[in-house]
Amino acid sequence: MHDFLLKYHAMALKLYLCTGMARLQDLKKRLQPGKIYRRNDLTHWSKSVDRHLDQLVDEGTLQKVSQGLYYYPKKTAFGVVPPDESVLVEGFLRDNRSLVTSPNAYNSLGVGTTQLYNKRTVYNHKRHGEFKLGNRTFEFRRRPHFPRTSTPEFLLVDLVNNLDSLAEDRDEVLKNVAKKVHSMDMRKVKAYANRYGSVRTKKLFSQFLTQTLQHAH
Repeated sequence: MHDFLLKYHAMALKLYLCTGMARLQDLKKRLQPGKIYRRNDLTHWSKSVDRHLDQLVDEGTLQKVSQGLYYYPKKTAFGVVPPDESVLVEGFLRDNRSLVTSPNAYNSLGVGTTQLYNKRTVYNHKRHGEFKLGNRTFEFRRRPHFPRTSTPEFLLVDLVNNLDSLAEDRDEVLKNVAKKVHSMDMRKVKAYANRYGSVRTKKLFSQFLTQTLQHAH
């Protein structure tokens, strides 16, 4: 009787392990390399989602990038490809309406900014604060309005919005911004300043545009 019980328990354990492995393999088949998954996304395919997630992270199939957020890495001959920035942010927000930018982008405007910053800003409708996703840190700023893509006009307005947080000489940069307005589409600059500028930024651009029109006459 004792031997029978031992064999029975051994068979039951083997069946349990085989069933568990089969369910884990079934879950893995549903995952796509390069995609971000939330814990809740996987509950559709697993009744033991926390155990399966622990197993998938331990074996390297998934990488945990934030609380409840996982990345299925895409692998190439050169190694593991880190998650695409837009995919990472969209997965975190559960929203594709965002704009990722950086103060480094201001350097392309030619208005005297040259510093390099290890900082990424995410304009969005949901989250506010600094969050670490994987090995990257993002500053999420909740805003009612922001463009879908970054343009020179938006960057110019955004630069003035954030000028006090930059290391450059504020007065010198503003002089260069006033000159830069001359060479840009003034209707676009005015529209972007009115839609995305702070109260102070709107006033400054109103002055810049007035000066530009006076010089034109």
